Amino acid sequence: MIEQPASLEAQSVSPRKAPAKGPNAERRAALFRETPLAVVRRWFVGTAWALRPKRIAMLLPVARVTFAHLLNPSRALPDTAALAPDAEIAGLITDLSPATLMDAYARGLFPHGHIRPLKWVCPPTRAVVRPADFHISSRLRGLMRQGCYRVTFDTDFEGVIVGCAAPRRRWLNLTWITPYIMAAYGRLFDEGHVHSFEVWNRDGELVGGGYGVAVGRVFVIESQFYRESNASKIGFAVLAWHLAKWGFVLVDNKWLTPATAHAGFREIPRSAYLGQLPEHWGEPVHPGRWQTEADIKTVAGSR
Repeated sequence: MIEQPASLEAQSVSPRKAPAKGPNAERRAALFRETPLAVVRRWFVGTAWALRPKRIAMLLPVARVTFAHLLNPSRALPDTAALAPDAEIAGLITDLSPATLMDAYARGLFPHGHIRPLKWVCPPTRAVVRPADFHISSRLRGLMRQGCYRVTFDTDFEGVIVGCAAPRRRWLNLTWITPYIMAAYGRLFDEGHVHSFEVWNRDGELVGGGYGVAVGRVFVIESQFYRESNASKIGFAVLAWHLAKWGFVLVDNKWLTPATAHAGFREIPRSAYLGQLPEHWGEPVHPGRWQTEADIKTVAGSR
């Protein structure tokens, strides 16, 4: 859930006003794309990233799962119970259809990878919080009471995922949210499994947001971005308030960061996380497109 800035200078699209109505497929085709230069850059930077001293140790498990896949090609999802205690990479991705993705989340897996092959990942620990325990700092509450922003849900998924995919300052312009990933989560959004939150400033510009996957009573955060300081923090605070109201029992941020720890997230072992999943999965607790039921000032004043 760590708030990450989207670099406007590096984007091909600037902050936009609320999108006009039009064919969804055409808008996605225009936004969900990479130039040939961007593809080359991503492969170059992604390779350099993988060869860093702190990351090069991950090449061995990648080679191991790749070799196992070559020996026994399979479209079946990997068994998380068979993972070594410190293992993170569970297998290679061969299918990102909505049914496969939702089955993966039910098993504690999620896709990741800056360059091919994409991997199924299940970290040894997970950063989670109950929505009702999400902590809003006094400083953030003060910002929320100023009334400078408006938060919506499921209003501009395309704009949000493009913002999340934008190159980050100090992040080597590296992103795993490629057009292939955008299209996969776009299909999940169309089926009502993915939800976005948008933060708009007084000029009607999209200045922050994020998206995640709702499975039963669990919400798995995928990515967030901001173009104005604290925008995504405000948006997620509003989302957490609604998740608690709607009966969600767990928010999963995958990895713990200083920002998420400050907001109340805590690490639990993978075994504990996987053990909780069956009791929380099931029918959606709030199906359909989401809409806000409280404004920012109301959330700021809640306890």
